[in-house]
Amino acid sequence: MKKGFDNALYVKLQSEKILERIRKFDNKLYLEFGGKLFDDMHAFRVLPGFESDAKCKILLHLKDQSEIIFVISAADLERNKIRADFGIPYGTDVLRQIDKLRGLGLNMNSVVVTQYEGQSAADKFIAKLKGHGLKTYIHRKTKGYPTEVDIIVSDEGYGANPYIETVKPLVVVTAPGPGSGKLATCLSQLYHEYKRGVRAGYAKFETFPIWNLPLRHPVNVAYEAATADLGDVNMIDPYHLETYGITTVNYNRDIECFPIVKSILSKITGDENIYNSPTDMGVNMAGYGIVDDEVCREAARQEIIRRYYKIACDYKTGNVTADAFERIRLLMNENKISIDERACVKPALEKAESSGSSAVAIGLEGGEFVTGKSNKLMTACASAVLNAVKVLSRIADDMLLLSPIVLAPIIQLKKEVLREDRIKLSLGDVLTALSICAATNPIAEKAMNMLIRLRGCDAHSSCILPESDQGMMRKLGINMTCEPEFGTKDLYGF
Repeated sequence: MKKGFDNALYVKLQSEKILERIRKFDNKLYLEFGGKLFDDMHAFRVLPGFESDAKCKILLHLKDQSEIIFVISAADLERNKIRADFGIPYGTDVLRQIDKLRGLGLNMNSVVVTQYEGQSAADKFIAKLKGHGLKTYIHRKTKGYPTEVDIIVSDEGYGANPYIETVKPLVVVTAPGPGSGKLATCLSQLYHEYKRGVRAGYAKFETFPIWNLPLRHPVNVAYEAATADLGDVNMIDPYHLETYGITTVNYNRDIECFPIVKSILSKITGDENIYNSPTDMGVNMAGYGIVDDEVCREAARQEIIRRYYKIACDYKTGNVTADAFERIRLLMNENKISIDERACVKPALEKAESSGSSAVAIGLEGGEFVTGKSNKLMTACASAVLNAVKVLSRIADDMLLLSPIVLAPIIQLKKEVLREDRIKLSLGDVLTALSICAATNPIAEKAMNMLIRLRGCDAHSSCILPESDQGMMRKLGINMTCEPEFGTKDLYGF
């Protein structure tokens, strides 16, 4: 894949920008850190060359000057909100990320549970954190928010929240997803800092939309596609345009709440002109990391198509509303993007038609497509991946990689012990079998070593995949899409 983004340059510029913003205040900055610290696969896909842990690398650059506060909404804990790209609950993701941050030697301060109203799931989560020795704080809904600024900025409002003790110049406030309460936590801390005589500052770090790219640039449109179910819309920042005469891009929620945020910041700091626009609040330097605009445009168009298929399947399964589906279709039409641009779709559908079974096509480096169909033994995903690693390792198509001696006990386990209704081997089952065979079979070992080369490849399925196969494709780093059709009439398991 051609690179369109210079990750090293981005990390350097972004680190410098954050340090510059810290110096603007009393050497104390609360940075609302949006997006994902790890596994930022959206940015990885639309900005070829962007490393999925780029934000973590930025924090490592600022390691000695920063500490991290994780924020999670009690409402999200109560409804067990799921992080879509990993299929795990928000609470689990917070624990996962804390472990990874600690492993890198980054400074974890605490976890804040926001919007707390006595939710039982929140109580269990807090008890678990405390059991592991993590500092934990509870923030309830802010009295007077959003209109009564005098109450918000008072001991009844932000003052009712406990003060979180911090010692580093940079306090990163992050969360597993949007709507978690990052902004409120930052502003609450600012209130307490000013009461203590510390002239702290606030800034926002979001990768998308990229403020210094055109409004309809495919990279920014891809952000709208990614948030179609949330209703986010990119807009020209009217406050920035009016103040400076410069056109910049932001999104509707930040623009809509800017007057409120500015009023609260002005009330806390006593500075009426602390920020003149939502763009002023940001510190995002991603636009300066783009070194080949055409490469990024094409990658973003492909991401928009992937998002179309994701929303279409979610609509088919009842996980999103008709409004979200209509929104993504409108984005496709407005930007003259066709599903025909996704090259792996056609071979998958042709294979399904010729075989009379569900099929998967994987596009390999160099433009070659490898297909696999569902059969009595394994799923279409499992077949396609096995065929792909055969091609990459130049193993003959008729060569058996999986020994029947290894497969037999797996099938027996699924059938007689686990009592599964479907005995067909999933992709996970097949990869486990391949790894076992690799211990004694050099050819299987050679094939297994090719799995890493599937990362970043595009694939398409003629039907909606079982969650087990979808999850495994995600773990392999394959950009998977599916036709919004069920592969079976069964109601359970899909």
